[in-house]
Amino acid sequence: MRYFLEIAYDGTRFHGWQVQPNALSVQEVLDSCLSKVLRQQISSTGSGRTDTGVHASQQFVHFDVEEELDTQQSVYRFNRLLPDDVVAKQLYLVPDDAHARFDAFARTYHYHISLTRNPFKRFYAYHHSRPLNVEKMNEAAAILLKYEDFTTFSKVKGDTKHYRCDMYEAVWRQQGEELVFTIRANRFLRGMVRLIVGTLVDVGRGKLTVAQFEQVIASQDRRQSSGAAPAEGLYLAKVEYPEGLLQ
Repeated sequence: MRYFLEIAYDGTRFHGWQVQPNALSVQEVLDSCLSKVLRQQISSTGSGRTDTGVHASQQFVHFDVEEELDTQQSVYRFNRLLPDDVVAKQLYLVPDDAHARFDAFARTYHYHISLTRNPFKRFYAYHHSRPLNVEKMNEAAAILLKYEDFTTFSKVKGDTKHYRCDMYEAVWRQQGEELVFTIRANRFLRGMVRLIVGTLVDVGRGKLTVAQFEQVIASQDRRQSSGAAPAEGLYLAKVEYPEGLLQ
């Protein structure tokens, strides 16, 4: 039987989502917990990967078990064993062919920039002390919706077969003493959001014009993008599935 598990995590001490040798990952911690609670070897599949230091306020995984589970009781048992920086939120029985990654039709990331120095935000937002022109950053962000090929904002390494993404939303909003960037698409390339944010910040600082930002995208040249924004400001915020899948 297949289940989807909704989780959230603070990525500060983890080397990303995916299991890897000689480094602690969220997937390793989660699979260890599920295996112990369910008393069988569990290997979960995530809706996507997050990099070292990146957080998730909503992430989904799927895994298979031999017998039907009491969903509420299972979530309670998972949380008793999970560390404080990983939380199980909801468990859903799904069809056997449902897939946490391939069935997701949209993903949303948030990126937080702290406009003031705040010791309580040092692992959860990128502190930027210089003034930023948010109006110009939003003009540039809107241009992203015109494009499908995001080679410029991709890392060279990886098994990516193509660099096309359907972009649905890209906007900056001020929330108190923070700027929050919301970006929503059907898929994201490895490192894509942080590279986009880093380049948009250069627009906000006046290092790039809006026209130059569009030229950067159109170039399909990774060397034209700015440096990646720091990991601590990035959150996987929402994963969307077809209606009726998660009951």
